[in-house]
Amino acid sequence: MCTRWVVRSASVVCAGVLCISLSPAAAENESAVRETGRLLAVLLDAGRMTIGHNQLLLNDPAKGDKGFTPEVFAEQTRAAFKERTGHDLANLSAATVPEMSKPLLARLLEESKQTVSTYQTVINMPGVKYKGLIPATFGTETGARFQAWSGVYLKQTAPEYLIRNPKNKPDAFEAAEMAKLSEPSFPRVGEQVVSRMAEDGKSMLVLLPLFYKKDCLNCHGAPKGERDVTGYPREGAQEGDLGGAISVKLPMP
Repeated sequence: MCTRWVVRSASVVCAGVLCISLSPAAAENESAVRETGRLLAVLLDAGRMTIGHNQLLLNDPAKGDKGFTPEVFAEQTRAAFKERTGHDLANLSAATVPEMSKPLLARLLEESKQTVSTYQTVINMPGVKYKGLIPATFGTETGARFQAWSGVYLKQTAPEYLIRNPKNKPDAFEAAEMAKLSEPSFPRVGEQVVSRMAEDGKSMLVLLPLFYKKDCLNCHGAPKGERDVTGYPREGAQEGDLGGAISVKLPMP
């Protein structure tokens, strides 16, 4: 896991030339908050990817009932999350994750299911080619719903030149970090995150980069400028390019 400004192994926080030793308890606390942010970001993205993998089914105008219920969505998302993190959302009580993350992960999955539930009527409507449920709309709506319940900032964002929805516009921290993440040297495998403590020391900022996968190129790939199913012009992206990030801001206990 990649971090910025915070060095865990030595239990020392360094910002510029100022170094402050952390007690083992404080270091452990920060580590738990950071890991909770990472897990929330991965879960939101696992839901996004589940929607992406099912896009052809969802938008099939020749088929009525798709069978893509909130329960089916949740099962696929739990499987994707377990593959990426090793943690089983169906047995969170026994999962080796920070205690603070357990109720948040459970609620995020429920809010994700609720997003899928709100689209059931249109999903199962024959004769309609575009159902409006794509990874981006799922991420925006689920993040907003989860934040309204928890107070935890959870947002999908992207570099400004890729922004389609103004609600996803990056703040200064997100924009600066994504400029670094777009560099070819940043790892494209694993669940790498960048993180730092907010300047007031009251919250942890965590950013999970999102790199375009094959499914993403149906809307964001070539030919550049051609309209995709949503009506937006394709960006001409290639697999592995930075497409955005999931941003989490968690208050420190």
